[in-house]
Amino acid sequence: MPTSPPPQPRPRQGRGRRQDERPRWSTRLVTTISVLVLCAGGIGHAVVTGLDTRIERVDPFKDMKNRPAGGHGTNILLVGTDGRDRITSEEKRKYRLGGAPCHCTDTIMVVHISADRKRASIVSLPRDSYAEVPEHTDRSTGEHHDAHPVKINAAYAEGGPQLTVRTVEHMTKVKIDHYLELDFTSFMKTVDVLGGVEICTVRPLEDHYTGLDLPAGTHRLNGGQALQYVRSRHVDGASDFGRMQRQQRFLAALIARAAGSGVLLNPAKFREVTSTLLSSVRADKGFGTEEMLALGQAMRGFTPASSEFTSVPVAGINPPARGIGSTVKWDEAKAEKLFRALRDDKPLASRSPEKAGAALVDVPPRQIAVQVYNGTSVPGLGRRVDDALRSTGFRTTRTPGDAELDDVRRTIVMYDPRWDRSAKALQTALPGCELRAVDGQGGLLKVLAGTDFKKVRPVRADDPYQGRPAAVTGDQVICP
Repeated sequence: MPTSPPPQPRPRQGRGRRQDERPRWSTRLVTTISVLVLCAGGIGHAVVTGLDTRIERVDPFKDMKNRPAGGHGTNILLVGTDGRDRITSEEKRKYRLGGAPCHCTDTIMVVHISADRKRASIVSLPRDSYAEVPEHTDRSTGEHHDAHPVKINAAYAEGGPQLTVRTVEHMTKVKIDHYLELDFTSFMKTVDVLGGVEICTVRPLEDHYTGLDLPAGTHRLNGGQALQYVRSRHVDGASDFGRMQRQQRFLAALIARAAGSGVLLNPAKFREVTSTLLSSVRADKGFGTEEMLALGQAMRGFTPASSEFTSVPVAGINPPARGIGSTVKWDEAKAEKLFRALRDDKPLASRSPEKAGAALVDVPPRQIAVQVYNGTSVPGLGRRVDDALRSTGFRTTRTPGDAELDDVRRTIVMYDPRWDRSAKALQTALPGCELRAVDGQGGLLKVLAGTDFKKVRPVRADDPYQGRPAAVTGDQVICP
Protein backbone atom coordinates (compact mmCIF):
# COMPACT_ATOMS: atom_id res chain seq x y z
CA MET A 1 0.00 0.00 0.00
CA PRO A 2 1.43 3.43 -0.85
CA THR A 3 2.53 5.69 1.96
CA SER A 4 0.04 8.40 2.91
CA PRO A 5 1.16 11.94 3.74
CA PRO A 6 1.62 12.41 7.49
CA PRO A 7 -1.73 13.53 8.95
CA GLN A 8 -2.13 16.40 11.37
CA PRO A 9 -2.97 15.19 14.88
CA ARG A 10 -6.50 15.93 16.09
CA PRO A 11 -7.76 15.85 19.67
CA ARG A 12 -10.18 13.10 20.45
CA GLN A 13 -13.74 14.28 20.14
CA GLY A 14 -15.31 14.20 23.56
CA ARG A 15 -17.61 16.05 25.87
CA GLY A 16 -17.10 18.19 28.91
CA ARG A 17 -19.16 19.11 31.93
CA ARG A 18 -19.70 22.39 33.71
CA GLN A 19 -20.31 22.35 37.41
CA ASP A 20 -23.32 24.62 37.67
CA GLU A 21 -26.11 22.96 39.62
CA ARG A 22 -28.77 25.57 39.00
CA PRO A 23 -31.71 24.19 36.95
CA ARG A 24 -32.85 26.02 33.83
CA TRP A 25 -36.46 26.29 32.71
CA SER A 26 -36.47 26.08 28.93
CA THR A 27 -39.73 24.52 27.87
CA ARG A 28 -41.91 27.56 27.33
CA LEU A 29 -40.43 28.38 23.93
CA VAL A 30 -41.60 25.00 22.62
CA THR A 31 -45.07 25.25 24.06
CA THR A 32 -45.72 28.84 22.99
CA ILE A 33 -44.89 28.48 19.32
CA SER A 34 -46.97 25.31 19.30
CA VAL A 35 -50.03 27.52 19.73
CA LEU A 36 -49.31 28.94 16.28
CA VAL A 37 -48.55 25.53 14.78
CA LEU A 38 -51.70 23.92 16.16
CA CYS A 39 -53.82 26.80 14.98
CA ALA A 40 -52.57 26.11 11.47
CA GLY A 41 -55.20 23.41 11.02
CA GLY A 42 -57.83 26.02 10.26
CA ILE A 43 -60.56 23.81 11.74
CA GLY A 44 -62.92 26.63 12.54
CA HIS A 45 -63.72 29.35 15.01
CA ALA A 46 -66.29 27.23 16.83
CA VAL A 47 -63.62 24.80 18.03
CA VAL A 48 -61.64 27.49 19.82
CA THR A 49 -64.55 29.50 21.12
CA GLY A 50 -63.90 30.35 24.74
CA LEU A 51 -60.19 29.59 24.64
CA ASP A 52 -59.41 33.30 24.57
CA THR A 53 -60.64 33.59 28.16
CA ARG A 54 -57.84 31.26 29.26
CA ILE A 55 -55.15 33.69 28.17
CA GLU A 56 -53.90 36.12 30.80
CA ARG A 57 -53.42 39.57 29.29
CA VAL A 58 -50.48 41.96 29.70
CA ASP A 59 -49.67 45.32 28.11
CA PRO A 60 -45.97 45.25 27.19
CA PHE A 61 -46.27 48.18 24.74
CA LYS A 62 -47.87 50.76 27.05
CA ASP A 63 -46.50 54.30 26.57
CA MET A 64 -43.54 53.01 24.53
CA LYS A 65 -41.82 55.66 22.40
CA ASN A 66 -38.96 55.81 19.88
CA ARG A 67 -39.57 52.26 18.72
CA PRO A 68 -37.91 50.71 15.65
CA ALA A 69 -39.70 51.05 12.34
CA GLY A 70 -41.94 48.15 11.41
CA GLY A 71 -40.80 45.78 8.68
CA HIS A 72 -42.45 43.05 6.64
CA GLY A 73 -43.97 40.05 8.35
CA THR A 74 -44.80 39.57 12.03
CA ASN A 75 -42.34 39.54 14.95
CA ILE A 76 -43.32 37.75 18.15
CA LEU A 77 -41.25 37.87 21.32
CA LEU A 78 -41.46 34.51 23.12
CA VAL A 79 -40.53 34.64 26.77
CA GLY A 80 -40.24 31.73 29.19
CA THR A 81 -40.26 32.74 32.82
CA ASP A 82 -38.91 30.92 35.84
CA GLY A 83 -42.07 29.37 37.29
CA ARG A 84 -40.77 26.75 39.70
CA ASP A 85 -42.81 28.36 42.49
CA ARG A 86 -45.97 27.04 40.75
CA ILE A 87 -45.09 23.35 40.65
CA THR A 88 -45.83 20.70 43.22
CA SER A 89 -43.32 19.19 45.62
CA GLU A 90 -43.77 15.82 43.93
CA GLU A 91 -42.94 17.29 40.51
CA LYS A 92 -39.90 19.04 41.95
CA ARG A 93 -38.56 15.75 43.31
CA LYS A 94 -39.43 13.64 40.27
CA TYR A 95 -37.93 15.96 37.67
CA ARG A 96 -35.23 17.56 39.82
CA LEU A 97 -36.73 21.04 39.74
CA GLY A 98 -35.34 22.31 43.01
CA GLY A 99 -34.04 25.76 43.84
CA ALA A 100 -35.62 29.14 44.40
CA PRO A 101 -37.38 31.06 41.61
CA CYS A 102 -35.42 33.97 40.16
CA HIS A 103 -38.41 35.86 38.66
CA CYS A 104 -36.44 36.33 35.46
CA THR A 105 -36.64 35.12 31.88
CA ASP A 106 -34.82 31.89 31.25
CA THR A 107 -35.65 31.71 27.55
CA ILE A 108 -36.00 34.61 25.10
CA MET A 109 -36.68 34.06 21.41
CA VAL A 110 -37.70 36.28 18.53
CA VAL A 111 -40.01 34.48 16.09
CA HIS A 112 -40.43 36.10 12.69
CA ILE A 113 -43.39 34.94 10.59
CA SER A 114 -42.76 35.91 6.97
CA ALA A 115 -45.24 38.17 5.20
CA ASP A 116 -46.32 35.32 2.93
CA ARG A 117 -46.86 33.09 6.01
CA LYS A 118 -44.66 30.38 4.52
CA ARG A 119 -41.66 30.65 6.83
CA ALA A 120 -40.98 31.00 10.54
CA SER A 121 -37.51 32.16 11.62
CA ILE A 122 -36.74 31.49 15.30
CA VAL A 123 -33.78 33.32 16.86
CA SER A 124 -32.63 32.41 20.38
CA LEU A 125 -31.13 35.19 22.50
CA PRO A 126 -28.62 33.78 25.04
CA ARG A 127 -29.99 34.53 28.48
CA ASP A 128 -26.58 35.74 29.73
CA SER A 129 -26.23 38.28 26.90
CA TYR A 130 -24.81 41.64 27.91
CA ALA A 131 -27.58 44.24 27.70
CA GLU A 132 -28.22 47.83 28.69
CA VAL A 133 -31.75 48.36 29.91
CA PRO A 134 -33.30 51.79 29.26
CA GLU A 135 -34.21 54.03 32.18
CA HIS A 136 -37.30 52.75 33.98
CA THR A 137 -39.13 52.36 37.26
CA ASP A 138 -38.53 49.07 39.06
CA ARG A 139 -41.82 47.20 39.11
CA SER A 140 -41.11 45.70 42.54
CA THR A 141 -39.65 48.63 44.48
CA GLY A 142 -41.03 51.62 42.56
CA GLU A 143 -37.49 53.02 42.42
CA HIS A 144 -36.43 54.94 39.31
CA HIS A 145 -33.35 53.59 37.53
CA ASP A 146 -31.18 55.20 34.90
CA ALA A 147 -30.02 53.09 31.97
CA HIS A 148 -27.56 50.47 33.22
CA PRO A 149 -25.95 47.15 32.17
CA VAL A 150 -27.48 43.78 33.08
CA LYS A 151 -27.77 40.28 31.75
CA ILE A 152 -30.68 40.31 29.34
CA ASN A 153 -32.73 37.88 31.42
CA ALA A 154 -32.71 40.34 34.34
CA ALA A 155 -34.75 42.94 32.44
CA TYR A 156 -37.93 41.02 33.27
CA ALA A 157 -37.21 41.05 37.01
CA GLU A 158 -36.76 44.83 37.02
CA GLY A 159 -39.46 45.92 34.62
CA GLY A 160 -41.57 42.96 33.56
CA PRO A 161 -42.76 42.41 29.99
CA GLN A 162 -42.49 46.09 29.01
CA LEU A 163 -38.84 46.48 29.95
CA THR A 164 -38.08 43.14 28.33
CA VAL A 165 -39.61 44.28 25.04
CA ARG A 166 -37.86 47.66 25.24
CA THR A 167 -34.50 45.99 25.89
CA VAL A 168 -34.87 43.49 23.04
CA GLU A 169 -35.97 46.18 20.60
CA HIS A 170 -33.05 48.38 21.66
CA MET A 171 -30.55 45.55 21.10
CA THR A 172 -31.97 44.12 17.86
CA LYS A 173 -33.62 47.16 16.21
CA VAL A 174 -36.49 44.77 15.40
CA LYS A 175 -39.99 46.02 16.18
CA ILE A 176 -41.92 43.51 18.25
CA ASP A 177 -45.55 43.11 17.13
CA HIS A 178 -46.75 40.60 19.72
CA TYR A 179 -45.64 39.28 23.10
CA LEU A 180 -46.20 35.72 24.37
CA GLU A 181 -45.09 34.45 27.75
CA LEU A 182 -45.80 31.18 29.50
CA ASP A 183 -44.89 28.89 32.32
CA PHE A 184 -43.74 25.31 31.88
CA THR A 185 -46.32 23.67 34.15
CA SER A 186 -48.52 22.54 31.24
CA PHE A 187 -45.61 21.42 29.09
CA MET A 188 -45.52 17.78 30.12
CA LYS A 189 -49.28 17.38 29.78
CA THR A 190 -49.21 18.92 26.31
CA VAL A 191 -46.53 16.52 25.08
CA ASP A 192 -48.47 13.60 26.54
CA VAL A 193 -51.70 14.73 24.85
CA LEU A 194 -49.82 14.68 21.53
CA GLY A 195 -48.71 11.12 22.25
CA GLY A 196 -45.06 12.01 22.77
CA VAL A 197 -42.40 13.47 20.48
CA GLU A 198 -39.67 11.57 18.61
CA ILE A 199 -36.02 12.49 19.16
CA CYS A 200 -32.92 10.83 17.66
CA THR A 201 -29.41 10.77 19.07
CA VAL A 202 -26.33 8.89 17.88
CA ARG A 203 -24.66 8.90 21.28
CA PRO A 204 -25.94 8.58 24.86
CA LEU A 205 -27.18 11.77 26.53
CA GLU A 206 -26.76 11.91 30.28
CA ASP A 207 -27.20 14.82 32.69
CA HIS A 208 -27.28 13.93 36.36
CA TYR A 209 -28.59 17.41 37.22
CA THR A 210 -31.84 16.95 35.30
CA GLY A 211 -31.95 13.14 35.38
CA LEU A 212 -31.79 12.86 31.58
CA ASP A 213 -30.57 9.39 30.56
CA LEU A 214 -31.08 8.52 26.89
CA PRO A 215 -29.10 5.78 25.14
CA ALA A 216 -28.18 6.23 21.50
CA GLY A 217 -31.07 5.67 19.12
CA THR A 218 -34.58 6.89 18.40
CA HIS A 219 -36.86 7.72 21.33
CA ARG A 220 -40.49 8.73 21.75
CA LEU A 221 -40.26 11.11 24.71
CA ASN A 222 -43.19 11.54 27.07
CA GLY A 223 -43.81 14.82 28.83
CA GLY A 224 -41.44 14.24 31.73
CA GLN A 225 -38.60 13.03 29.51
CA ALA A 226 -39.17 15.96 27.16
CA LEU A 227 -38.86 18.36 30.08
CA GLN A 228 -35.53 16.81 31.02
CA TYR A 229 -34.32 16.92 27.40
CA VAL A 230 -34.96 20.63 26.85
CA ARG A 231 -33.61 21.62 30.27
CA SER A 232 -30.33 19.71 30.11
CA ARG A 233 -27.14 21.70 29.70
CA HIS A 234 -24.52 19.28 31.08
CA VAL A 235 -24.52 16.60 28.36
CA ASP A 236 -21.54 18.12 26.52
CA GLY A 237 -19.23 21.10 26.63
CA ALA A 238 -21.60 23.42 24.78
CA SER A 239 -23.57 24.37 27.91
CA ASP A 240 -26.30 26.95 27.18
CA PHE A 241 -25.56 26.98 23.46
CA GLY A 242 -26.05 23.21 23.27
CA ARG A 243 -29.20 23.53 25.36
CA MET A 244 -30.65 26.09 22.93
CA GLN A 245 -29.90 23.73 20.04
CA ARG A 246 -31.70 20.88 21.78
CA GLN A 247 -34.67 23.18 22.39
CA GLN A 248 -34.75 24.03 18.70
CA ARG A 249 -34.40 20.37 17.72
CA PHE A 250 -37.30 19.47 20.00
CA LEU A 251 -39.42 22.31 18.63
CA ALA A 252 -38.85 21.07 15.07
CA ALA A 253 -39.82 17.54 16.17
CA LEU A 254 -42.92 18.91 17.90
CA ILE A 255 -43.96 20.68 14.71
CA ALA A 256 -43.50 17.43 12.80
CA ARG A 257 -45.54 15.53 15.39
CA ALA A 258 -48.38 18.07 15.40
CA ALA A 259 -48.48 18.20 11.61
CA GLY A 260 -48.35 14.43 11.12
CA SER A 261 -50.41 13.06 14.01
CA GLY A 262 -53.85 14.15 12.86
CA VAL A 263 -54.26 16.65 15.71
CA LEU A 264 -54.87 19.49 13.28
CA LEU A 265 -57.72 17.63 11.61
CA ASN A 266 -59.43 16.35 14.77
CA PRO A 267 -61.54 19.11 16.37
CA ALA A 268 -61.81 17.39 19.75
CA LYS A 269 -58.08 16.60 19.95
CA PHE A 270 -57.20 20.07 18.71
CA ARG A 271 -59.29 21.68 21.41
CA GLU A 272 -57.79 19.43 24.10
CA VAL A 273 -54.21 20.27 23.11
CA THR A 274 -54.84 23.98 22.55
CA SER A 275 -56.72 24.27 25.84
CA THR A 276 -53.74 22.77 27.65
CA LEU A 277 -51.35 25.14 25.91
CA LEU A 278 -53.32 28.31 26.49
CA SER A 279 -53.86 27.57 30.17
CA SER A 280 -50.38 28.94 30.90
CA VAL A 281 -50.05 31.69 28.30
CA ARG A 282 -49.76 35.42 28.90
CA ALA A 283 -50.07 37.57 25.80
CA ASP A 284 -50.48 41.18 24.72
CA LYS A 285 -54.05 42.40 24.35
CA GLY A 286 -53.85 42.50 20.57
CA PHE A 287 -52.99 38.83 20.14
CA GLY A 288 -56.22 36.97 20.75
CA THR A 289 -58.01 33.96 19.31
CA GLU A 290 -59.03 35.81 16.16
CA GLU A 291 -55.43 36.78 15.42
CA MET A 292 -54.17 33.27 16.16
CA LEU A 293 -56.77 31.73 13.87
CA ALA A 294 -56.04 34.19 11.07
CA LEU A 295 -52.34 33.43 11.36
CA GLY A 296 -53.01 29.71 11.57
CA GLN A 297 -55.25 29.73 8.51
CA ALA A 298 -52.48 31.37 6.51
CA MET A 299 -49.95 28.77 7.71
CA ARG A 300 -51.96 25.65 6.90
CA GLY A 301 -49.16 24.19 4.78
CA PHE A 302 -46.54 24.72 7.49
CA THR A 303 -44.02 21.86 7.90
CA PRO A 304 -40.66 21.38 9.67
CA ALA A 305 -38.96 22.53 6.45
CA SER A 306 -40.87 25.82 6.78
CA SER A 307 -39.14 26.63 10.05
CA GLU A 308 -35.56 27.77 10.56
CA PHE A 309 -33.56 28.11 13.75
CA THR A 310 -30.50 30.03 14.87
CA SER A 311 -29.08 31.94 17.82
CA VAL A 312 -27.39 35.31 18.02
CA PRO A 313 -23.72 35.05 16.94
CA VAL A 314 -21.40 35.66 19.89
CA ALA A 315 -17.87 36.99 19.99
CA GLY A 316 -16.91 35.60 23.38
CA ILE A 317 -17.36 36.26 27.08
CA ASN A 318 -17.08 39.73 28.61
CA PRO A 319 -14.91 40.19 31.71
CA PRO A 320 -16.93 39.92 34.93
CA ALA A 321 -18.71 43.18 35.76
CA ARG A 322 -19.58 44.28 39.25
CA GLY A 323 -23.05 43.19 40.22
CA ILE A 324 -23.78 41.14 37.08
CA GLY A 325 -20.84 38.77 36.65
CA SER A 326 -19.68 37.38 33.28
CA THR A 327 -21.85 38.06 30.26
CA VAL A 328 -22.04 36.84 26.67
CA LYS A 329 -20.74 39.32 24.11
CA TRP A 330 -22.58 39.46 20.81
CA ASP A 331 -20.65 39.66 17.54
CA GLU A 332 -21.97 43.09 16.59
CA ALA A 333 -21.39 42.84 12.83
CA LYS A 334 -22.89 39.35 12.48
CA ALA A 335 -25.77 40.11 14.84
CA GLU A 336 -26.64 43.25 12.89
CA LYS A 337 -26.67 41.22 9.67
CA LEU A 338 -28.93 38.61 11.27
CA PHE A 339 -31.48 41.11 12.53
CA ARG A 340 -31.39 43.07 9.30
CA ALA A 341 -32.46 39.86 7.54
CA LEU A 342 -35.43 39.64 9.92
CA ARG A 343 -36.38 43.26 9.28
CA ASP A 344 -36.10 42.68 5.52
CA ASP A 345 -38.12 39.44 5.73
CA LYS A 346 -35.25 37.36 4.30
CA PRO A 347 -34.59 33.66 5.03
CA LEU A 348 -31.73 32.86 7.39
CA ALA A 349 -30.90 29.26 6.47
CA SER A 350 -29.83 27.53 3.32
CA ARG A 351 -32.87 25.94 1.75
CA SER A 352 -30.97 23.02 0.25
CA PRO A 353 -32.83 19.82 1.16
CA GLU A 354 -31.21 16.94 3.00
CA LYS A 355 -30.51 13.73 1.06
CA ALA A 356 -33.45 11.34 1.32
CA GLY A 357 -32.77 8.50 3.76
CA ALA A 358 -29.54 10.02 5.09
CA ALA A 359 -28.37 8.26 8.25
CA LEU A 360 -27.39 10.24 11.33
CA VAL A 361 -23.71 10.19 12.34
CA ASP A 362 -21.93 11.63 15.33
CA VAL A 363 -19.19 13.52 13.46
CA PRO A 364 -19.87 15.78 10.43
CA PRO A 365 -18.48 14.10 7.28
CA ARG A 366 -16.71 17.33 6.31
CA GLN A 367 -14.50 16.91 9.40
CA ILE A 368 -13.35 13.39 8.41
CA ALA A 369 -10.29 13.02 6.17
CA VAL A 370 -10.27 9.85 4.02
CA GLN A 371 -7.74 8.17 1.71
CA VAL A 372 -9.23 5.49 -0.59
CA TYR A 373 -7.38 2.50 -2.03
CA ASN A 374 -8.63 -0.03 -4.59
CA GLY A 375 -8.17 -3.50 -3.13
CA THR A 376 -9.52 -5.32 -6.19
CA SER A 377 -8.70 -5.82 -9.85
CA VAL A 378 -11.82 -3.86 -10.86
CA PRO A 379 -10.61 -0.83 -12.84
CA GLY A 380 -11.68 2.54 -11.45
CA LEU A 381 -13.20 1.20 -8.21
CA GLY A 382 -11.04 3.49 -6.06
CA ARG A 383 -12.23 6.55 -7.99
CA ARG A 384 -15.88 5.47 -7.67
CA VAL A 385 -15.56 5.08 -3.90
CA ASP A 386 -13.69 8.38 -3.53
CA ASP A 387 -16.29 10.28 -5.57
CA ALA A 388 -19.20 8.69 -3.71
CA LEU A 389 -17.75 9.47 -0.29
CA ARG A 390 -17.02 13.05 -1.31
CA SER A 391 -20.57 13.48 -2.64
CA THR A 392 -21.99 12.73 0.80
CA GLY A 393 -19.60 15.17 2.46
CA PHE A 394 -16.43 13.29 3.46
CA ARG A 395 -13.12 15.12 2.96
CA THR A 396 -11.43 12.64 0.61
CA THR A 397 -7.95 13.22 -0.82
CA ARG A 398 -9.29 12.97 -4.41
CA THR A 399 -6.22 10.84 -5.23
CA PRO A 400 -7.30 7.21 -4.76
CA GLY A 401 -4.52 4.67 -5.05
CA ASP A 402 -4.10 0.96 -5.75
CA ALA A 403 -3.41 -1.35 -2.82
CA GLU A 404 -0.77 -4.07 -2.92
CA LEU A 405 -3.58 -6.62 -2.65
CA ASP A 406 -6.14 -7.03 -5.44
CA ASP A 407 -8.33 -9.77 -3.95
CA VAL A 408 -9.97 -7.93 -1.02
CA ARG A 409 -13.55 -9.10 -0.69
CA ARG A 410 -14.85 -7.10 2.27
CA THR A 411 -14.19 -3.36 2.37
CA ILE A 412 -11.94 -2.36 5.27
CA VAL A 413 -11.73 0.96 7.15
CA MET A 414 -8.40 1.43 8.95
CA TYR A 415 -8.35 4.05 11.69
CA ASP A 416 -6.44 5.26 14.70
CA PRO A 417 -8.40 4.36 17.89
CA ARG A 418 -8.32 8.03 18.88
CA TRP A 419 -10.61 8.73 15.92
CA ASP A 420 -13.10 5.96 16.71
CA ARG A 421 -16.15 8.23 16.37
CA SER A 422 -15.03 9.32 12.91
CA ALA A 423 -14.48 5.67 11.97
CA LYS A 424 -18.01 4.76 13.04
CA ALA A 425 -19.39 7.60 10.92
CA LEU A 426 -17.45 6.31 7.91
CA GLN A 427 -18.63 2.76 8.65
CA THR A 428 -22.24 4.01 8.52
CA ALA A 429 -21.58 5.32 5.01
CA LEU A 430 -20.04 1.97 3.98
CA PRO A 431 -22.55 -0.65 5.22
CA GLY A 432 -20.98 -4.03 5.91
CA CYS A 433 -17.39 -2.81 5.99
CA GLU A 434 -14.88 -4.02 8.57
CA LEU A 435 -13.31 -1.62 11.08
CA ARG A 436 -9.63 -2.27 11.74
CA ALA A 437 -7.80 -0.26 14.41
CA VAL A 438 -4.23 0.81 13.64
CA ASP A 439 -2.38 2.48 16.49
CA GLY A 440 -0.51 5.62 15.48
CA GLN A 441 -2.16 6.01 12.08
CA GLY A 442 -3.37 9.50 12.94
CA GLY A 443 -6.40 11.43 11.77
CA LEU A 444 -6.44 10.23 8.15
CA LEU A 445 -8.82 7.29 7.78
CA LYS A 446 -7.99 4.72 5.08
CA VAL A 447 -10.55 2.80 3.05
CA LEU A 448 -9.50 -0.42 1.33
CA ALA A 449 -12.33 -0.97 -1.15
CA GLY A 450 -13.34 -4.61 -1.68
CA THR A 451 -15.46 -6.45 -4.21
CA ASP A 452 -18.45 -6.20 -1.85
CA PHE A 453 -18.70 -2.43 -2.45
CA LYS A 454 -22.04 -1.46 -3.98
CA LYS A 455 -22.69 2.15 -3.02
CA VAL A 456 -22.15 4.77 -0.32
CA ARG A 457 -25.05 5.42 2.02
CA PRO A 458 -25.82 9.16 2.43
CA VAL A 459 -25.12 10.43 5.95
CA ARG A 460 -25.60 13.70 7.79
CA ALA A 461 -24.41 15.04 11.12
CA ASP A 462 -26.60 14.50 14.16
CA ASP A 463 -25.82 18.11 15.08
CA PRO A 464 -25.73 20.23 11.92
CA TYR A 465 -24.83 23.28 14.03
CA GLN A 466 -21.55 21.69 15.20
CA GLY A 467 -21.00 24.21 17.96
CA ARG A 468 -21.61 27.26 15.81
CA PRO A 469 -24.63 29.58 15.68
CA ALA A 470 -25.58 28.60 12.15
CA ALA A 471 -29.14 28.69 10.83
CA VAL A 472 -30.75 25.37 9.98
CA THR A 473 -34.20 24.35 8.80
CA GLY A 474 -36.45 22.11 10.88
CA ASP A 475 -36.18 19.16 8.51
CA GLN A 476 -32.40 19.16 9.05
CA VAL A 477 -32.71 18.47 12.78
CA ILE A 478 -35.57 15.97 13.06
CA CYS A 479 -35.18 12.19 12.82
CA PRO A 480 -34.49 10.99 9.25
